[in-house]
Amino acid sequence: MKKLMLIFALSGGFVLTACNTVEGAGRDVQSVGNAIEDTAD
Repeated sequence: MKKLMLIFALSGGFVLTACNTVEGAGRDVQSVGNAIEDTAD
């Protein structure tokens, strides 16, 4: 039972880390798009 709880806890940590990484990548892509749009104007 303890091993199962440990696996769930580690899995949850990886999921949260992945969400933060995807969110950061999305912000990077958005800032690049804004820079291109500003240059085009």
